[in-house]
Amino acid sequence: MYRSQPAERLTGIETYVSSTDGIGGRLRDRVSDFQVREREAIDPQSVDADTGSYPALVFRATLRNRDTNGFVNELASRLGISRERVTWSGTKDKRAITTQLFSIRDFEQNTLPSVSGAELEIVGRTGRPVLYGDHRGNDFEIVVRGVHPDATDRAAAITTALQQFGGEETDAGSETTVGVPNFFGPQRFGTIRPVTHEVGLAIVRGDWEQAVMTYLGNPSEDEPTETQAAREYVERTHDWEGAIERFPTHLRHERAIAHRLIETDVTGPDRFRAALTAVPTNLQTLFVHAAQSYLFNRMLSQRFERGLPFDRPVAGDVVCFLDDAGRPDPAQCQRVTASRTETIARHCDRGRAFVTAPLIGSDTELSDGEQGEIERDALDAVDLTPSAFELPGAFDSTGTRRPILLRTDLSIEAEQTDEQALAFSFSLPNGAYATVLLREYMKVPPSEME
Repeated sequence: MYRSQPAERLTGIETYVSSTDGIGGRLRDRVSDFQVREREAIDPQSVDADTGSYPALVFRATLRNRDTNGFVNELASRLGISRERVTWSGTKDKRAITTQLFSIRDFEQNTLPSVSGAELEIVGRTGRPVLYGDHRGNDFEIVVRGVHPDATDRAAAITTALQQFGGEETDAGSETTVGVPNFFGPQRFGTIRPVTHEVGLAIVRGDWEQAVMTYLGNPSEDEPTETQAAREYVERTHDWEGAIERFPTHLRHERAIAHRLIETDVTGPDRFRAALTAVPTNLQTLFVHAAQSYLFNRMLSQRFERGLPFDRPVAGDVVCFLDDAGRPDPAQCQRVTASRTETIARHCDRGRAFVTAPLIGSDTELSDGEQGEIERDALDAVDLTPSAFELPGAFDSTGTRRPILLRTDLSIEAEQTDEQALAFSFSLPNGAYATVLLREYMKVPPSEME
């Protein structure tokens, strides 16, 4: 078993599927090395449609080296509206060229201002805004530079291992179907300072002060010296005014929380809960989602270490069937009994169903059998139960289920202008991470995949 990177183990990822040495290399040498385009699922009306019936303006944005939240903040500021009125289907990487749909709620105008680093194209109008998950997936074109001299041979060996893991027959074609555990990638937790899930776990435990201190303090040696010093000051003094003076202006969420701690009249533990609501609602939700993701990663790591299959069920697993859009439907799930294992396995072989693990929430029913043991062990390790996820406001989560196997058709070619580079082309469903596939090939620390 090829052991994962130390930083990955902090997020619940314990292993690699393949035992072959990686190709090495680095991502995002150039912004154009990482290109993502949403596979759109929205079918809007004409831009001239009645704004009473179709109040949301939908537009396509191609962002170059811009993070989603920063772009939304600038757009909202230029429009003079709340950022909460701008919605999108999925958050994309910053150092990349990304193309995706956004919408603006209750927006009668049919024009948009210029925004730096963004090309905007109005698509039309819809009756409701674009919501999280409103796309079929993403197409990726990614170049890995500075790879090992034997990268082509190593990549071929890794591909064979990933084909077998995904339950596919190996072939010699340039495009093949590979499979990896459907881990949540480092972006979910913070690549430089992976603490988002620790904040979420503190929230779910009801320890709001610990959640705030984990986010504001807890310095990382990989951060700039100025930022480390600010976080150390917070841990040492709990001086919120001094923290605002020391936090760099780009750490706007940390500064917003510190401002709220100064301004709020709430006392006791609720003071810290109120402070966390100073950040955008999508970040509040992300804290708890990151905690769920950490538990999910631990479950998949344990399943792999126990030698249980990912492409087919064992007794006790919960399998979900596809919805009309071809996505696993949590409302169409079956608990697999010993007598039904082979029948359900055939559905999985044909791509009609997927073995799942839970993103734990207040309504989660755990699996049975060996997978159920894995899920209970993961919860016991952090001293939580599903009911703990019943929380106020944006922190609340009822939970859902997620496929444990990520499959994709993959093409790898030598990059034409750089002999020490390989170009990867593949598509992933929404919610899946390109870095989870690429980590199997590169086998480098997450900081080198940023």
